[in-house]
Amino acid sequence: MSKEGLIPGFDMNVEKCRTCMLTKITRKKFDSIVRVSEVLGLIHSDLCDLHATPSLGNKKYFVTFIDDYSRYCSVYLLHSKDEALEKFKVYKTEVELQQSNLIKKLRTDRGGEYYDPAYFQSVGIIHEVTAPYTPQQNGVSERKNRVLKEMVNSMLSYSGLSDGFWGEGMLTACYLLNRVPNKRNKITPYELWYKKKPNLNYLRVWGCRAVVRLPQPKIRTLGERGIDCIFIGYAEHSKAYRFYVIEPNDSIAVHTVIESRDAIFDENRFTSIPRPKDLVSFGTGQGDGTNVRSNISACVPTTSESPVLRRSKRGRIEKSFGPEFQIYLVEGSRDEIVLQYSYCYLVGDEPRTFSEAMASIDAAFWKEAVNDEMDSIVGSNTYFLTDLPPGCKALGCKWIFTKKMLIGGAIDKFKARLVIQGFRQREGIDYFDTYAPVVRISSIRFLIGLAAIHDLVIHQMDVKTAFLNGVLEEEVYMEQPEGFVVPGSEHKVCKLVKSLYGLKQAPKQWHQRFDEAVLSFGFKINQSDKCLYSKFDDSSNGVIICLYVDDMLIFGTNLRLVELTKEFLSSNFAMKDMGEADVILGIRIKRDNGRICLSQSHYVEKVLKKFNYLNCAPVSTPMEASVKLMPNTGKAVLQHEYSQVIGCLMYAMTSTRPDIAYAVGRLSRYTSNPSTHHWQAVKRVLKYLRGTMDYGLCYGGFPSVLEGYSDASWITNVEDHTSTSGWVFLLGGGAISWASKKQTCITSSTMESEFVALAAAGREAEWLRNLVSEIPLWSKPVSPISIHCDSQATLAKAYSQVYNGKSRHLGVRHSAVRELITHGVITLEFVRSQQNLADHLTKGLSRDLVIKSAEGIGLKSISNL
Repeated sequence: MSKEGLIPGFDMNVEKCRTCMLTKITRKKFDSIVRVSEVLGLIHSDLCDLHATPSLGNKKYFVTFIDDYSRYCSVYLLHSKDEALEKFKVYKTEVELQQSNLIKKLRTDRGGEYYDPAYFQSVGIIHEVTAPYTPQQNGVSERKNRVLKEMVNSMLSYSGLSDGFWGEGMLTACYLLNRVPNKRNKITPYELWYKKKPNLNYLRVWGCRAVVRLPQPKIRTLGERGIDCIFIGYAEHSKAYRFYVIEPNDSIAVHTVIESRDAIFDENRFTSIPRPKDLVSFGTGQGDGTNVRSNISACVPTTSESPVLRRSKRGRIEKSFGPEFQIYLVEGSRDEIVLQYSYCYLVGDEPRTFSEAMASIDAAFWKEAVNDEMDSIVGSNTYFLTDLPPGCKALGCKWIFTKKMLIGGAIDKFKARLVIQGFRQREGIDYFDTYAPVVRISSIRFLIGLAAIHDLVIHQMDVKTAFLNGVLEEEVYMEQPEGFVVPGSEHKVCKLVKSLYGLKQAPKQWHQRFDEAVLSFGFKINQSDKCLYSKFDDSSNGVIICLYVDDMLIFGTNLRLVELTKEFLSSNFAMKDMGEADVILGIRIKRDNGRICLSQSHYVEKVLKKFNYLNCAPVSTPMEASVKLMPNTGKAVLQHEYSQVIGCLMYAMTSTRPDIAYAVGRLSRYTSNPSTHHWQAVKRVLKYLRGTMDYGLCYGGFPSVLEGYSDASWITNVEDHTSTSGWVFLLGGGAISWASKKQTCITSSTMESEFVALAAAGREAEWLRNLVSEIPLWSKPVSPISIHCDSQATLAKAYSQVYNGKSRHLGVRHSAVRELITHGVITLEFVRSQQNLADHLTKGLSRDLVIKSAEGIGLKSISNL
């Protein structure tokens, strides 16, 4: 206005108005950047998710690494975000070796998945991060992710495949983008990266149908030599294609991914309708790759005037059939589709009856599984046919079908089991005693800690049809199995000679048979745990067998002794050698730099997914310190679901997660009538597990002594004035036994509640001492186990010769503790409350104390192992 003469002139060089600066501030423009001039000078990276849609391998995220100079991109699929840094380490090792150069800089956003300053400093890489909430500074990665996702959407839409194939589509999209030029470069990223031009003659239309030749060992003299598949990409570091098997075959399981170079592609045929004929693509024959597609299949009506089908404009509402339901998009009548695409209606449920299994699409696999089971039964002489004696009744039997799954979600094998109807047995007539050979989980953790100290070899074996090895002492008759009734002997029944799955006494008979075998080979039973067997020579070299029904861990001082033991077991029973121990009872065993870690991260992830908490915001403590839980006096809130959550959490609590023991133990008391307050506390535990999903128990081998901690919280339960006891024992730096329990008696002081907890810890210490005394690797004589307590009054009372109180329940416990001290089983030591590792087992703690307690008992993140 001053320049136009509308107002008098004034000095323009004045300070800016503070109000304007506060209210009108805008974002600064982004300056153009200069690209680096060498390969690996700068790597752009970003992590992206597909809204928790799992791929074929149950991957939910992908991370990209883009070279700034060549724009060559590498994509890795991830199960969780914390795998991003590990994938970068893999990428760094590979590209630096191939390019004979070093990565100088890595540019990412401020995501915590890349946060590891110590690592980047150790390798000399400058880790550049964007300004807060400024993804424009990482524009190369952001644009690449957008292009990749758009390509994947187009590929899935065109091919008609389900969203579960996004992972294979993502890898293929990246593979293609590396081989086509972009607007900045006149040559392809592949040529800048590898210094040679790419060959594009072998490219095919993604998602098309193909007939793949069977591998040479699986080809039969008579029969088909190919199987129907879907083309889903190109093999990595191999001149082969990747295919998804969609039809059952005697040689290759359905719904598996195979790699082959011998295939006939039908690029006009997809899992949905054939594509219009006026589109041009690379041909399937020998030539220059410019053949025009053949005419559309006769089943699709077309005219020359309207080659493209008219589609309805009505909006289609997507229906949800649950996370386990998978279906491919197919158009046409149901009768036509069932004949041509029978695999489209396959659902992941196992068949419930024999006839249903034989009529299913996986009938060939179920038939093979049934034949394997019958071969085992017949080979073991489990029964023989006879007439049913008068006055006797034959028990029925049933086929049970299951698909054994790997941790990653793929099918391991089809398994069929013949089970007798043992629920119809009568005690005292058909059986007299029953028990199962189950080793204590504390014994397994103790042996893992011992293995970390002495660097023991750990192998795993599985007994095939374990219960068929037990010899029956009672007369039991069974009907002939369905599908295997002997012609001409339909009226006869099976008289069992050996145990069969489902019998009440089957576990007991199997354990007796196993005892006889291993004892004859020189093993000795541990009297504290009847499922532990040890055999050592005078030089302290030997083997320990740990039996859990039909699964066993073998601990040995050297590999030769372990192999001899495995040969002996294989000569007596039908065994499956699983090599080095990897997963036992759903617990993964990891070894790294002398440490052994036990993890249930995959189980925790499955639980969080089941209850829709996989993408929740994590919290830092399992239970608030100030929370007060009371019994529900009103109507129960989702009692069945509450029980399911508590049951799932209890398995993690008793196996590898002592940090949630108090919270889960406390919440389990309200299972019969939960309220909204109880649900809020349960949800907090799930959120805590989301943030600590990668936690595992780690045993480093030091200290090599058994020590325990005991604690109590007086009157934590206001409703009945009871207290809570907690104790934990450690070996080799990790917890091997723990408990958080409500006390069964009412105490009148903190000292009395601490004494009740100390007596419970003393009983566990006595059992542990008896256990280690029969382990030849443990030095003799066995020293007393030290138990730390944070109550001076309790220690004084324990060392007092006479108890003068009036409470009988405390007098009994005082006598028990005094006897343990006198016989040298335990010693008591004072520890301050801040250093008491059992404190978190009796009450809710703050974030810092929770982290400190978890580290003290060996619970730490193992994502970097």
